[in-house]
Order: sequence, then structure tokens, then C-alpha cells
Amino acid sequence: MAKEITPRSENYSQWYNDLVVKADLAEQSAVRGCMVIKPYGYAIWEKMQAVLDAKFKKSGVQNAYFPLFIPKSFFSKEAEHVAGFAKECAVVTHHRLMNDPEGKGVVVDPDARLEEELIVRPTSETIIWSVYKNWIKSWRDLPILCNQWCNVVRWEMRTRPFLRTAEFLWQEGHTAHSSAAEAQAKAVEMVGVYADFARNTMALPVIVGHKSPNERFAGALDTLTIEAMMQDGKALQAGTSHFLGQNFAKSFDVKYTDSEGKEQYVWATSWGVSTRLMGALIMAHGDDNGLVLPPELAPIQVVMVPIYKTDEERAAILSKFAGIKQKLEELGISVKVDDRDTLRPGFKFAEWELKGVPVRLAMGARDLAAGTVELARRDTLEKGTHEAEGIESYIQQLLREIQQNIYDKALAKRDSHIRKCDSWEEFKEEIKKGGFLLCHWDGTAETEQAIKDETKATIRCIPVDSCVCEEEGVDIYSGKPSKARVVFGIAY
Repeated sequence: MAKEITPRSENYSQWYNDLVVKADLAEQSAVRGCMVIKPYGYAIWEKMQAVLDAKFKKSGVQNAYFPLFIPKSFFSKEAEHVAGFAKECAVVTHHRLMNDPEGKGVVVDPDARLEEELIVRPTSETIIWSVYKNWIKSWRDLPILCNQWCNVVRWEMRTRPFLRTAEFLWQEGHTAHSSAAEAQAKAVEMVGVYADFARNTMALPVIVGHKSPNERFAGALDTLTIEAMMQDGKALQAGTSHFLGQNFAKSFDVKYTDSEGKEQYVWATSWGVSTRLMGALIMAHGDDNGLVLPPELAPIQVVMVPIYKTDEERAAILSKFAGIKQKLEELGISVKVDDRDTLRPGFKFAEWELKGVPVRLAMGARDLAAGTVELARRDTLEKGTHEAEGIESYIQQLLREIQQNIYDKALAKRDSHIRKCDSWEEFKEEIKKGGFLLCHWDGTAETEQAIKDETKATIRCIPVDSCVCEEEGVDIYSGKPSKARVVFGIAY
């Protein structure tokens, strides 16, 4: 292998870290808790952005941009919101540096203290609703459907590339509506967009559901989520959509005059996914050889490796590859010909396998003479010889098959680790094995917190589209009546 990685069975956490670095996705930066997303990793994120952005715009959402800095007083206007983010906020207190009088470099200029301290954006509800107040006067101004692609800062103490970093990239949608029903419908619509993207683009099976009160977004009346299971059995919250009610409208006095001339407070939603999806992509599909990328997100869908001994063979094979490449690109398939003459073919094979390229073609002089090409698929590691003539239409269909196979494999893996659990003693043992446990819950925050304190397990969601268990029972912990099972897991 070009760059050896730790086997998953030996150390899953180290396998993940190895893969992030050795597949050229990201690396640590000079700033604690922050990462450098390298070109190959950013290319995957760009494909995610492109698909999601098109889906947002199809739903009527427009992109905008709002300030990175938020006046501290804005946070104090929504008590629950500030309580949810207070421990993670980075605060700007001064606006200038000066030379140290003692000659020890530079120091903060004590005379440059800001009149009001600024919070570096951990999320944008407060700054956006201060702006919406100026945009909204009448029912004719509604709805407002805005999204922004940006970075946010949450001062995490324990970080991990893509999964939890002090700074990360994301999109955050913020919508304003004239009625609760319309806002709730938008929140449901957007979590559906995320679920569709996860399943059909990321090949990631997810469960859609409501968050419990303890797990809701700070300041929301309801949070919808898509929950995924990683190969180690841990849960990953992959995206959320929030019905915010009128909390932020009341905090920032955002009202509109309805068609009858009466003033009403606006109803709100917010929703977002982040570069955490990159972590989900790695952990859901990767293997001991490296990344396994769904074709829909692979920056390079087909890589071609020439095998030759002479300059004449090299030129002839590259000419043949050029023709195949042109036809594939006409079909909308991204292709790279690896014509580097400083590396052996075996090294190239291992490198592209590590980077998760879905299809690899190799051709030597004998293949060229026979009119054939060797084809390897990344998802199954199967290799075979195919006629070079017409290989383009075969690859087009194969990419669809690979996309579906990656999803089916992840779905089978997830479903094999979902099980019902009906007693507290059983729960304490089963939760150690990972996976999702379907258990009865009495609906109280006290029971939920007690279970978390004793086992680290949380309610991932109250499912609405899969694993739905609306049946009478008793809470595994308190023994109180329960109307349905919920999904418990230990999460990243």
C-alpha cells in the first residue's frame, strides 16, 4: 500500500485519523482545534455544496451573507439560546495590537478595547433576526427564505478533524413566515431535503425524527434530525432543522402587519449541515484500504493508469485513454489519466484505492493489442477484463450500480445493529455493544438525563420515517407508561 493505515479492528479512532491525513483530505493547522482542508477534501465538500445548493434553490431559498461578528448584547436577548452556546463562544475584546514597550513582540493595545464586545459567529440566528426586523413590515414581505454558506466558530476543547473542530464550514438556512403551520412545514421540508441528500447522494442511510427536549437546538420549539450510524456502532447527527416558533421574533421585536391590519410576530425556522458530513462519509463507507466514495461525491469517478515499458507503448496507451476519457466526460463522468512517469503502477493503484476513486482502468501493451482494458471497482475490490470498445456506457451503468451497492451495504450494516431492548439491565449491557437500541421512554427530561448520566447514551431521535415503534409499553428506566419506542445510542 502506498500509505499504510491502521486497521479498523485494531483502532477505529486511529484508522479514521490516518485516513483523513493519508487520503489528503485535511491536516492539523497551527491553530489548536482548527484544520486545513486540502484540495482533495475540499473538492468533495464542493460537490456536497453544489448538490445541496441546487436543492435549496429549488425549494425557493436564496443565498445571502451575514456578518461574522455579533454584538454580545444580541445574545442576551434570547436567554435559552445564549445558555446553549455560552461555553463555546470566542469573544473579540480589542481591535488593535501594539509593540510591547519591553521589546517582547506585540501585545494587545489596552486603549483599543471595544465599546461592545463581539462574538465570533457560532450560529447566526441573533444577527439575522436583527436584520430581518428591517426587512419585514407587512405580510407581503413574507416568507423570507435565506441561506448562507459560511464558517462558524465553536470553541471546542476536544477536537477531531471534520467531526468536531473549533472552526468549521457549514450552511445555515433562516426563514421567516406568517404562520406557525407554514414555518413547521418548512422545517419538515428541509429535513426531508437533508434525508434525500444523505440517502441518494452520500449513500448514507439515515433515520429522520424529532429530538427530545434535552437534545433540541437552544431556543427551538422542535428540532428535526437525520441520524446515521457509523461502522463502529456510534451515532452521528448528520443534519438538523429547527422550528423556532416566535422566540427570536419576540426577542428582536420582528412583527408584520397582517392582511387585516393587525400586528403579528413572525414565525421562524433554521436548518443546517456542516463539514461533519465529511466525517460521516469516511466512517460510514471507508475500509482498511482507505476511502470508499459514492460516485455522486467522488471528485474523480474514473482513474486511468497506463502500464508500459517503452515510450512508444506509453504514447499509444495514452492516446487510447484520451479517446475513452473524452467519451466519458461527454457523459458527465469525471476522469483523470494518471500519466506520472515517476511512480510504478502498483503504487498508483494503492494511492487511488486509498482515495476512494470508484472505478480504475489499467491498460498495458497486451491489452492495447487485444482491444481490452482491466477494470477494478473500489466498492467490492473486484477486477475484470472488458472490451475497450463501448466501455463508456458500461462504466456509466456501473457507477449507478456502485452508488446503490454502497448504500445497500451501509443499510444492511446499520439494520443489523438495531435492536429492541425492554429492561434496564439489558440496556446497560447492550449499549456497550454499540448500535441503536429501540426502547420505551416515559417522555420526561429527568429520565433521559439519568440514562445519559449512567451510560452516556442519549435519545438520538423520536423516529418518524423508519424504526417507528408506536406501541404501548413501560419506560426501561422509570417503569412509567410509554406510548412509543425511541432511538437510543452513544454519539460522536
